[in-house]
Amino acid sequence: MRAPEPGLPELRQARNLANKLLVSVFLFSIFVNLLMLTGPLFMLQIYDRVLASRSEATLTALFILVAALYALMALLDYSRGRTLARFGARFQTELDDRVFSASVKRALLPEERRGSAAGLRDLETIQSLFASPTVLALFDIPWTPVFIAAIFIFHPLMGWLAIVGGAFLICLTLLNNRLTRKNTLDAQSASAGANAFANEARSAAEVVRAQGMHDAVSARWHKMREEAQGQTINASDRTGIFTAFTKSFRLFLQSAMLALGAWLVLGGELTAGAMIAGSILLGRALAPIEQTLGQWPNVQRALAGWRSLADLLQATPPDPPKIDLPRPTARIELRNVTIYAPGAKQPTLAGVNFTLEPGQALGVIGKSGSGKSTLARAILGIWPPSSGEIRIGGATLAQYDADALGRHIGYLPQQVSLFTGKIAENIARMATEPDDRKVVEAAQRANAHEMILALPDGYQSRLDGSDSLLSGGQRQRIGLARALYEDPILLVLDEPNSALDSDGSEALNRAVAAFKDSERSVIIMTHRPIAISQCDLLMMLDSGRVKAFGPREDILKSMVKNAGDVQRVVARGSSPRGVSA
Repeated sequence: MRAPEPGLPELRQARNLANKLLVSVFLFSIFVNLLMLTGPLFMLQIYDRVLASRSEATLTALFILVAALYALMALLDYSRGRTLARFGARFQTELDDRVFSASVKRALLPEERRGSAAGLRDLETIQSLFASPTVLALFDIPWTPVFIAAIFIFHPLMGWLAIVGGAFLICLTLLNNRLTRKNTLDAQSASAGANAFANEARSAAEVVRAQGMHDAVSARWHKMREEAQGQTINASDRTGIFTAFTKSFRLFLQSAMLALGAWLVLGGELTAGAMIAGSILLGRALAPIEQTLGQWPNVQRALAGWRSLADLLQATPPDPPKIDLPRPTARIELRNVTIYAPGAKQPTLAGVNFTLEPGQALGVIGKSGSGKSTLARAILGIWPPSSGEIRIGGATLAQYDADALGRHIGYLPQQVSLFTGKIAENIARMATEPDDRKVVEAAQRANAHEMILALPDGYQSRLDGSDSLLSGGQRQRIGLARALYEDPILLVLDEPNSALDSDGSEALNRAVAAFKDSERSVIIMTHRPIAISQCDLLMMLDSGRVKAFGPREDILKSMVKNAGDVQRVVARGSSPRGVSA
């Protein structure tokens, strides 16, 4: 099956999948608007036939007919509203997975290139618009000329008054769109910025409290919030001017139509029933315009969301389908790999070559900014090489599906992110149906089983994301168990013992040793000697280039100033203060 084109065509394709529902809404709207003529025609019959004939039977028959027609109109109006809501839901369902994946993929980009992070919120805004009466009003607007034409039947002067009034309201709608669009978008942007800052403060609550930053952070948030509120009020005031004037002008037009009709009745050119019916028809003709104008901020938000979604999908096209390759061997090859971080002009990693055989562990050391994390991202497939290639089991990373590659590689980041859910679910990588046997085995291999059992509810202990009360070391052990859950052939550990005590570091080393014994590979990014105690090879990076590579002891002797101290630390499996690799 051919992959859909990115960006705007994807949105149109999702919309077109439910076009049959829109056709149903259009058909329902035809009959609803035709039934809107019930009131004016009933009024015309009452004034011109019933009152003139004084026939109660005619009145009774007309009233029963009108009641039935209004009941039918209510049913059709309800049906088209529900159908439109289902159209919005189907549109959202069709794009949910795609937008979620694109949002996650965009989060991997540097902060300055991420753009808006409101993809799912934009999608929900569009869906909400379809479930609102605003879109129904848009379906009714094409009937405005029909109602005005009906007024012409009564008298041309009344028709021309309706045309002038309707044209004036349409001009007001266009002017409202032109004058308030920027204010509405600025208000939305300011409000989103204030909310984002509040979330940042919440995530850094401990730092805010410990560093005495509460008052300063609160004052900054209040300032951002006040600016957002000011812009929101300004946008609301501008829209409110048009809304209030439109409502008053429509009521004035109805009165003007009634006055004109009365003048024509006095002149014998019109009947009293036609006078009342014309006023009612005018109100019905202009009602959709007024309703659309009143809900215009919602329309603007949906249009902005549509453009934002198009940009998101354009910037993050879907991954092409891949062949499901067999489980690879633990042989890792990097051939002249050069990496440019997204948006960077200089390579953050250049000319890296090495081969890691099954059963070997590689330690990558170097100063901060030397390229260790870039190397990890490259091996994980997050940042593809600008030149060169990375192979696992003989196949390049590009040949693997992203999820399949993730199952073959276990990753333990320096800052472990946990999700809201049970510990077992976090270890199972948030699978909807965790495999209990694999969960326990992964925890045992990570030497985290006893630690988890010591918790009040064990594996069923519920975590509140990264705000849980677990210590940093406990989170890292759970993170290591998660990395081992899918029985990977490669472990990539980024500063794995940065939050571990001596017992945790020994448990980590035992897990790495057991992993090597099963003919799998390990890559450890670190600057702490104890983390390289199980490493067979050592690589030193400096400014994105390999400064040294070879057996651990040889590299320590040739490149590290305090090599003797480091080797003793490695041999003892502990890290005294002041000793680093």
